Amino acid sequence: MIGLTFTPNAKLRASEVTIHYWIERSARPFLAVSGASLEIRPAEFVSIVGPSGCGKTTFLNAVDGLLPISGGALELNGRPIAHPGQDRAMVFQQPSLLPWRTVLGNVVYGLELQGRMSRRDSLERARDLVRLVGLSGFEQAFPTELSGGMQQRVNLARALATDPEMLLLDEPFAALDAQTREFMQRELLHIWEETRKTALFITHDIKEAVYLADRVLVFTRRPGRVKTCVEVDLPRPRELNIKRDPRFLAYEDQIWNSIEEEVRASA
Repeated sequence: MIGLTFTPNAKLRASEVTIHYWIERSARPFLAVSGASLEIRPAEFVSIVGPSGCGKTTFLNAVDGLLPISGGALELNGRPIAHPGQDRAMVFQQPSLLPWRTVLGNVVYGLELQGRMSRRDSLERARDLVRLVGLSGFEQAFPTELSGGMQQRVNLARALATDPEMLLLDEPFAALDAQTREFMQRELLHIWEETRKTALFITHDIKEAVYLADRVLVFTRRPGRVKTCVEVDLPRPRELNIKRDPRFLAYEDQIWNSIEEEVRASA
């Protein structure tokens, strides 16, 4: 496991986090994460990869406040995470848009619930975000009239609408075809470069993880914890052709070898 020296200005900090949860008809709680320690700095983009079932999504749900931790400490801005909050926004694999609302209506929805802005200001912010995600002209379209990639862009705009401090992304492009997925990776980087939100991104795709992130954290097999931290020293802004760069391929190999060790150990 990696050694970790905490810095005073971390946005997110996990120290020896353990997470149990109950499975129906089980006699004992399921141990998903054990002793996970990591930190994420402000405006940093961090990807987490690991073997299937290693607790990546469970950890992300705990960061969002959807699951309680069983042990250790999990803090955002130095404050314990106990429940969901407006300082975080989750982007799921499926867009889960409201089918009776237009693109603009879906993006403005969170602002309506928040109730902090006037109707006029809320709509103006929503329109700005629709432009940011490249959907100008589709403001009045309904979700069923959009492709999968376009729906996910609406989902991302909706997450950004309330101006969260941190974006949590749970395999948001996994259901897309390969071409659309690469396009969305590039779009996400463009949006991140514009907003500089602190981002935690879960994926099974090593190439995707390296392309997007400043650092890639490799989880062990279940119960998951951080095994390896790979600093991705590649220039930004990044274009898709960087995936052919020898340095990129070396990072990809390093991460794959680390995951393969875990898969073999659990066989």
